[in-house]
Amino acid sequence: MNQYPRRQWIQHVTSTLLATAAATLPGCVPAVAGDVPDLVWGRRGLSQGRFLKPRAIAIDPQDELFIVDTTGRIQVFDVDGNFLRQWEMPETSNGRPTGLTIDFSPHPSAPNNDGRILVADTHYHRMTIFDLTGKILPEQRIGGTAGFGPGEFAFVTDATCDSKGNYYIGEYGDSDRIQKFASDGTFLTQWGGTGQEPGRFVRPQSLVMSPDDVLWIVDACNHRVQVYDCKQEQPAHLTTWGSRGHGLGELYFPYDLALCHDGSVVVCEYGNQRLQRFTPEGEFIAHWGAPGHSPGQLYQPWGVVIDSKDRIHVLDSNNHRVQRLTI
Repeated sequence: MNQYPRRQWIQHVTSTLLATAAATLPGCVPAVAGDVPDLVWGRRGLSQGRFLKPRAIAIDPQDELFIVDTTGRIQVFDVDGNFLRQWEMPETSNGRPTGLTIDFSPHPSAPNNDGRILVADTHYHRMTIFDLTGKILPEQRIGGTAGFGPGEFAFVTDATCDSKGNYYIGEYGDSDRIQKFASDGTFLTQWGGTGQEPGRFVRPQSLVMSPDDVLWIVDACNHRVQVYDCKQEQPAHLTTWGSRGHGLGELYFPYDLALCHDGSVVVCEYGNQRLQRFTPEGEFIAHWGAPGHSPGQLYQPWGVVIDSKDRIHVLDSNNHRVQRLTI
């Protein structure tokens, strides 16, 4: 991962100290749920059920959690943190993945798709696909060549699918764009590029597709969220919201988001080390978490998902664990 530049790191440390102090003050806005999570599990380590800086989390309709860490392992758990199975990425010497998505959309080789996991194989410039048991599907892989042309990638951040089976793959580096591919891997279109105006990105870190083919993009280093209608071949920009800051309703290096069943949005902030909940239009609702190592505190979280019972699972990355709370 690219860490903060020196100036941003100084700002980050300062904001962390301020946020820690603020968390102890009375009269804070109510959190997403109670201050204490209902479950905390995981610890630093290399054995089954332990983590070394987990980087991405995904959840399937059976509420199985898929988590990849910096060892290159993908481990699978139930929602109570019980280990189920694991496998490893085929190559890890260049770096490890930073994005996972579960996909059930139709595919030419699997019209009755019973589940695949899309892996942002970041430092190999590609999207790698497995079935949910860990069997790699090499014929479905997209990319593998570093570059800036159609079908080439800088550093892949995340990937997702729409209801028609089209892929959307984000990347950062000198490209900061989204590429769209047909279900057979044919390049269709692209948009973005490095910049601050709506429609451009600086590290589009996470891509989440809603059931009605609306794409939510966490524009991490622009400290905002961008939203696109993907029902047509060329995605249409709907809205952009969020601004850099440390106050409630502001964002600082958001890395992931999850869509709640009531339409609200939970954003996971790596920089502010908290979760915030917003309306779809970006209006602040609530927050949860503060910098630290105790239950209810976070240390550089990377990911968030919501299960079928409306419980939030946050990937507390540098604490090497997962915390669960109820909306």
